[in-house]
Parts: sequence; C-alpha cells; structure tokens
Amino acid sequence: MLKSMTGYGRSEATVDGRHMVFEIKSVNHKYFEFNARVTRSCSFLEERLKSYVREKVSRGKIDVFLQVESLEGAGTQVQVNHALAGAYYNALTELRDRWQLDDPVTLALLARYPDIFSVRKEPEDEEALWRAVEQVAAPAVASLLQMRESEGSRLQQDVLEKARAVLGLVGQVEALAPQTVRQYQERLRGKIQELLGEARYDEQRVLTEVAVFADKVAIDEETVRLRSHFQQLQALVDSPGPAGRKIDFLVQEMNREANTIGSKSVNPEIAHLVVEIKSEIEKIREQVQNVE
Repeated sequence: MLKSMTGYGRSEATVDGRHMVFEIKSVNHKYFEFNARVTRSCSFLEERLKSYVREKVSRGKIDVFLQVESLEGAGTQVQVNHALAGAYYNALTELRDRWQLDDPVTLALLARYPDIFSVRKEPEDEEALWRAVEQVAAPAVASLLQMRESEGSRLQQDVLEKARAVLGLVGQVEALAPQTVRQYQERLRGKIQELLGEARYDEQRVLTEVAVFADKVAIDEETVRLRSHFQQLQALVDSPGPAGRKIDFLVQEMNREANTIGSKSVNPEIAHLVVEIKSEIEKIREQVQNVE
C-alpha cells in the first residue's frame, strides 16, 4: 500500500511533573531529512527522537518540535547550610544577650539571611525523561502515520486509475499498428502502378520493402515492455514497504518506451495516442513524487 510523505501530528500531556508539547510534520523529500527544535535543556534527546521517527518513516522532510516545561518545584532541592545557620543564630543570640534585648531569635529572623539556603536542580535522569517524551510523542507520530496512510490510499487509487487509462491507450495503439503496415503496402503499390501503369513489376521486391518498413515501425517489444512495467507497478503498489523511489524509476522506463513508440510511428492516430499516453504517465510521475 502506498503512503504519502505529507502528514502532521500533535500531542500534549503532563508526565512525571513535566508539561510537554510534541509536534511533528512531514513533507515531500527525495531522502529522509530530520530537523528538530527542542527545549534547550533537553537537546540531548534530538538523536533519540531522530532514531525513533526513522524507525517508522523512511522518506520525507521531517520537522519536530518538543517543548518541555518542569512544573513549579519539580526536580528542585532546597538545601540548608546548618553550620552557617548555627553561626548566625549564635551571633544573634550574643547580640541580644550583650545588649539585654527582649527580642527572641526566631526562624523568621534567620530566614532573612538567604545564604543559609541553596537551591539545586536535581540531575536530569535522561532515561526517565526519554520515557516521558516517548509517551507524548507516540500519539503524535501515530497521527502523522495515519494521515500519510490515508493520503497514500487516495494517491494509490489515482495512480492505478491512470495506469488503467494508459493500458487502454496501449491497446488502441496495438490495434492500429498492423493497419500502418497495410496502409504503407497499399500506398507503395499505388505509387508503383501510378509510375509504371500496366507494366509488370517485381512483387517480391514490394514485399521485401514492406517487410523492411514493418520492421522499422514495429512496436511490439515496446508495448510488451509497457505492459510489463504496469504489472510491476501493480506489484509495487501492493507491496508493504516503501515503493516511491522504485515507482519513480519505473515511470521513467514507461516514458522511455512511449517515446520510442512515438519515434517509430508514422500513423497520425498512433502519434496522437502516444501524446495521451505520455500525458497520463506524466500525471503518474507527479503523483509518485508524493509517495514514500
């Protein structure tokens, strides 16, 4: 089944004290190209995100956005310098006693000295963070893949319809091809009779000329190869893996066969059909540019 390279997915959730937003979109590209915009503190996740997406997407230009915000106080430790707090307490008590003051040395008073406290972020557990990100990324990537499959289904239907149209035109070309030789033979006889009148001429020479002409304009090999290419197209469309590049190459071969038929043809009806065949093949090529 064909898959498009165009898709989008978004997911938002709070996991393990972090609020996360994950977005992913993809557009057409000849190869796999990955770009990520990640919260600076989580930049170490970029390669893991790339590997995660590449396991599921083989081709396309992928843009990922990941925002991670820690909730208030999450992952933060406040430490007390007890030695310094004791020194402050002793100094304040000494002042109070020396000057015979009634004021007590309270916790509120000690808390006015900020150097007693230090705030420290806990070291980031990279594996735990990745597991949290993966939970948020999974539904967004699933949405992207679903969109690519849905669009791919429409592309597949359109490509096969155009393929059937081409095969119908090829059938018409095959039906007209023998007429081209007969018409040439009739024209040749007519010219000879016009030039020689009632005089006798070498019938075998005429047949030889007709045979040479028939060999020059024969398109059997080209039409057989064209039909073979379309059988391969059907097989690629039905295959489970990515087929875009292979189909793109196959379409080039189809166009080459159509050009050869056009160059050999002296029949205006066949020439007109070849133009239609090439037009349909070009439409297939344009659609295939969107296929993974």
